[in-house]
Amino acid sequence: MAYSEDHIALAAEYALGTLDAGERTQVEMMMAVDTEFTTVVHAWEYRLGVLNQMVGSVEPRPIVWENIKAAIGHSGEQAPLVLPEATPPVAPVVEQVPVSVSPPDDSNVIQLSGRLKRMKTLASVATALAAALVAMLAIQIYQPDLLPDGLRAKPRIRTVEVKTPAPPAVPSAQYVALLQRDGGSPAFILTVDAATKNFTVRKVGTDAVEAGKSLELWLISDRLPQPRSLGVIGAGDFTARPVLASYDANTINAATYAVTVEQAGGSPDGKPHSTPIYTGKLIETVPAAR
Repeated sequence: MAYSEDHIALAAEYALGTLDAGERTQVEMMMAVDTEFTTVVHAWEYRLGVLNQMVGSVEPRPIVWENIKAAIGHSGEQAPLVLPEATPPVAPVVEQVPVSVSPPDDSNVIQLSGRLKRMKTLASVATALAAALVAMLAIQIYQPDLLPDGLRAKPRIRTVEVKTPAPPAVPSAQYVALLQRDGGSPAFILTVDAATKNFTVRKVGTDAVEAGKSLELWLISDRLPQPRSLGVIGAGDFTARPVLASYDANTINAATYAVTVEQAGGSPDGKPHSTPIYTGKLIETVPAAR
C-alpha cells in the first residue's frame, strides 16, 4: 500500500518519540489495524536506531537535580506582564469597495499546518540520518575500533588459486642386464629404472623347467654377506617387482644378478640351493638427464 507523506512523517516522528499523546494514540490505532503501516514504523525505528548506537547515555550530575529542586521550591508568583497601551493609528479615508470574501476554513488551516510540521520533521530526520551514515562510514574506514562489533565491516577474504604448470618429466637412467649361460644366448633381459628402482624381467629363450621347480632371481654383491632373493620369476613373459627400493644405487649397479632352480614357490629359507644357471651385470643404456 502506498502511504502519503503525512503517514510517513507520522511513522518517523513516532519512532523519534516527538508526537504528543493524541498523535501517538492515532499511530498506534493505525498499527493495530494495518500491518503494512506497522512495517513502515519498524523500518524507521531500525534506521534511526543507528543514532542511538552512536551516542552513549549520559547521566546528569547530582548538582543538576539539586538546582532544579531549588528553583522549583523558591519560585513564587510572578507579576503579570503589562504592555503599554499603543495609540491607535488614524485610519486614512479611502473609498470602500464591497468585496465578497468567504470565511476561512479552520480545518484546512489546521491540516496544512500539521502537514508542514511533519514535512519539516521528515526533512530533519532524513538530514540527521544521512549525517549519521556518513559519520559511521568515515569511522569504519579510519577508526573501525570505535564502533560496536555489530557495526564493524566484516573483512572480505578472497582465495585466489594459482595453478603453476607441472615441471616437465626428467627421464631417469635405465640399466639393462642380459642373463645368460656361459656367454650363450640370453635367457632373460633384466631392466632397472634408476629413479624408481623397479625392475622388469623378460623371458627371451629359457630351457623348460621341470615340474615342481621354480626359477628364482638373486642379487649377489660383495657389499652383502650373502645373496638376496628378488623373488620367483613368473610363468608369463614379463615379471615386474619394486623390491630393489631397499638397496642403494651403488649396490644395484655393481651387483651380479643370477637365476637358480629352486623348489616350487622359491627357496624356503632365503638362500640359493643350486648353482646359478644364468648370470649377468647391469649396463647403462639410457643416461640420466643432466
